[in-house]
Amino acid sequence: MKPIAILRFSADDGPGYCASVLDRQSVPWALFALDEGASPPASLDAFSGLVLMGGPMSANDPLPWIPPVLDLIRAARSRGVPVLGHCLGGQLMSKALGGEVTLNPVKEIGWQPVIAEDHATARDWLGDWAGRAFRVFQWHGDTFSIPPGATRILAGDACANQAFVVGNSLAMQCHVEMTPDMVHQWCGDWEAEGVAPSASVESAAQIAGGIEAHLQPMRGVADRLYLRWLQGVKEALRRDESCPGAVTR
Repeated sequence: MKPIAILRFSADDGPGYCASVLDRQSVPWALFALDEGASPPASLDAFSGLVLMGGPMSANDPLPWIPPVLDLIRAARSRGVPVLGHCLGGQLMSKALGGEVTLNPVKEIGWQPVIAEDHATARDWLGDWAGRAFRVFQWHGDTFSIPPGATRILAGDACANQAFVVGNSLAMQCHVEMTPDMVHQWCGDWEAEGVAPSASVESAAQIAGGIEAHLQPMRGVADRLYLRWLQGVKEALRRDESCPGAVTR
């Protein structure tokens, strides 16, 4: 199986639990650390999927690596290569596919509630989690719109658009990839956000204190989403093997 290309944009925003799921499923992956000066892959010929992690920057910032990453997302879409985006990664997906990235009315930080939609696409991706409310980890100030042709599967009160699906690709505003070490590390950056605790912002102490209560339930959601995404990766590989010239639009 060709490896999954994982693009990291910040040293603190690694693949975390996503990598653990890939390893558990014996799926190879290759990390492109753009934060260390690496370039994104020029093409996806050698990869079976594309994973985009988070980062403190905005998808609208004039950074030299953003245009080629947007082009890579569009190329993946045109070829039917599944893409998976976390927070900034989800925002980049929206922007690449015709959506917009704007400031959210409020920042979301910590263990925040989301609501799963209850329609066919949401049930396909979320299984028994469809139609339910649960908490996920958030750390963002921007938000994405749902691009043309995509379907929202997660919503929220503080941030309306929490996840969308387009084909076999998934974009999330939330961080289901978190590990305990990552949560503690991010708590060290809490004061730099310059916000006070509120309905959408937990304190560093609240965030750290919520690991035991919220991390394992969130991993149930993460497992479901990651495994459904991998199903799409395997389907795309089978399609390519049976019809090498096929293109999905």
